[in-house]
Amino acid sequence: MPPSDPPPTAHRATTLEKGAFSHATCVCGWRGPARRARDRARRDAAEHEQG
Repeated sequence: MPPSDPPPTAHRATTLEKGAFSHATCVCGWRGPARRARDRARRDAAEHEQG
């Protein structure tokens, strides 16, 4: 069976970098605060996905 896309209500967060800052974003429209520490931005994304 081929993998399927998650339902539209599922959260799928990633991190983006802009200059010296990183922030987490999600397909649901959520955006985390700008962080200098990339690991903190990744943690924000993981926490958002867990709900």
